[in-house]
Order: sequence, then C-alpha cells, then structure tokens
Amino acid sequence: MIKCFQTFFKKKILPLLILCAVSSSCREIDLFEKNISIPNMQWFNNFNATGSFIIKDTNSTYNVFLVLRHTDAYLYNNLWLNVGLQPPGTEALQYQKINLSLSNDAKGWEGVGMNDIWEVRKLISGIPKKFIKTGQYNFSIVQLMRDNPLLNVISVGMSVQKAD
Repeated sequence: MIKCFQTFFKKKILPLLILCAVSSSCREIDLFEKNISIPNMQWFNNFNATGSFIIKDTNSTYNVFLVLRHTDAYLYNNLWLNVGLQPPGTEALQYQKINLSLSNDAKGWEGVGMNDIWEVRKLISGIPKKFIKTGQYNFSIVQLMRDNPLLNVISVGMSVQKAD
C-alpha cells in the first residue's frame, strides 16, 4: 500500500507540484515599491526622497500609495508632503500637496505597528490612476512641515500596483 502511494506520488503528484511552482514563479508581478531612508531620522526640508518606476501597460489602472514609516516619538498626527510625478518625455515634475493623516484621537496611530515603529500606506488620490504614457516615471517627495529637521521619520516612499 505504501509503495503504491509512493509510486503514485512520484508519477502523478510530484510533477504537478513542480509544474505549479514553475508556472507561478514565472508570472510577472505588477508591483513597484521603493522606500527611501531618512538619514538619522531627521528629515530636512531640502531632502528629496526620489525614485522611478516603469509603466508598460497603459490600459490598466494602478493604485498609487504613499508609504511612510515613523516612530512612536513622532510629534504630530499628520504630515504635509509635496509629491511630484514626472511622466516620460516631460521636463518638470507635476506636484501635489498632500496632508497625510497618521493618527486620530479615538484609535491612535493609523497603519501597522511593531514595537515603536509604524507604517502607513495611503492611496495618493483615493482612486486608481490610469497612466497615459508607457515608460519611466520619476517621483519626488518633500516634507512641508514647519520643523526643520522633522524628527522621527524613518522612511518615505511610493508603491504602485495594478488595480483589480
């Protein structure tokens, strides 16, 4: 009985498992994420967190998230940011000011916390975005708070993923 099961497993089940593993590992993941560390957790207002990502499919819509990591010692319940995006073939970044909510009185810090570190992911525009051109998009994120440097911010970045 055991020998029969081993033969069945080797001839039928094992090849199927290998095929599933290979085919799932070959799929392209439609996700980009880049987080830029803030040096010494002191975000000066002249420090630009920059990066770029490639868009290949202009027929799809994408969720564009701002990703921020901070400590419990961050002093405010929000963060004002200037987020710039430069489409392919253009000279200048197109900026938008964003008030990123980080906490509320009823629930405390938003996002996911581990010990004294919190990560917040929020859609930039609230709805999925459709990119018009294929190619490399550059982004820049600058803090607009009055504190210079702004303390206890660990990293900031952007995540882009295809919407369902």
